[in-house]
Amino acid sequence: MKSQRRIAFRVALVSCLAFTIVSLIAIRFTSAQEQKDQKGQKPEAAKPQPTPEASPSPAATQQQPTQQGREVGPVEIANTDLVTFTVTVTDSYGRYVSGLDKKAFKIFDDKEEQEIQYFSDDDAPVSVGIIFDVSGSMGGEKIRKAREALSRFIQTSHDSDEYFLIAFNSRAQLLLDKTRDGDAVLNKLTFVDTKGNTALYDACYLGVEKVTRGAHQKRALLLISDGQDNNSRYTFNNVRRMLKESDVVVYSIGILGGNDPGSSLGMEGQSILDELSAVSGGKAFFPNTGAEMDELFERIALELRHQYSIGYKPKDFKPDGRWHKLKVKVTPPRGLPRLFARSRDGYYAITNPK
Repeated sequence: MKSQRRIAFRVALVSCLAFTIVSLIAIRFTSAQEQKDQKGQKPEAAKPQPTPEASPSPAATQQQPTQQGREVGPVEIANTDLVTFTVTVTDSYGRYVSGLDKKAFKIFDDKEEQEIQYFSDDDAPVSVGIIFDVSGSMGGEKIRKAREALSRFIQTSHDSDEYFLIAFNSRAQLLLDKTRDGDAVLNKLTFVDTKGNTALYDACYLGVEKVTRGAHQKRALLLISDGQDNNSRYTFNNVRRMLKESDVVVYSIGILGGNDPGSSLGMEGQSILDELSAVSGGKAFFPNTGAEMDELFERIALELRHQYSIGYKPKDFKPDGRWHKLKVKVTPPRGLPRLFARSRDGYYAITNPK
């Protein structure tokens, strides 16, 4: 009996071992077959997923000019002997003319025609020096109307214009240095009192020094005064020479009272403002009413935004300091009436370091 049980137990044990061995062999065979299949099978290509359209960063958007809105930042002039200047073109009614191409212009240096190498009609920002007379002769209605009209100029100007504010009476004083905040300029003038003598030439000299260090290639002075000077260290000829050496355009607003225009002081003031403006390629204006003053300030701002910038390398340039007469001729498109060009009238042949 015991022997039969031992035989049965051994048979069961052998059967169990045999089943286990067969199962292990089957598992290894199946695993090997799967690995073989995976090696022989090419992986399935990843299906492309739709990705959202990439949006340029704000910095990239600002750095890439488009055809619809051309870049109007400052232009760096590499040639140290490149003569650059701005040109204002008007028709017979005094309206500004824009949209002309380079072929419409001819440039003459001492009567010799030059090749235009740089040309732009972009609405570029300007570094503007505001020279405001706060002397005793500008008291009462004069300064009040001038402050109000200045707000029209700032409202019409380019958003990126840079302002320097210089007030002057017995001495010239820088009130604001390099600001794009037009409201700050107006607020600064709100609490200025009119008193003392008039250092007009000192203020102009300081204004030219400041704007030539400005951020923008285009530079201008807005001179608001009755044109009298009785307290400057610099002379009229000092300022005139400095303007002829610079590329700063002067626009003068002569604030003359009811008794000023026909007086000797009034006539002298007009002559001074006329000359300082003309030598730089700008213009002097003498409004008679507050409304006319508002219109003229706005007109100057519009002129600065409708100018042509031109540059050329003079033939056989020699930095000998000699004065060169500059003349600009503009030819209107076919069918249009005569056009008029206004610019600086010359330059001194001095190499400008860059």
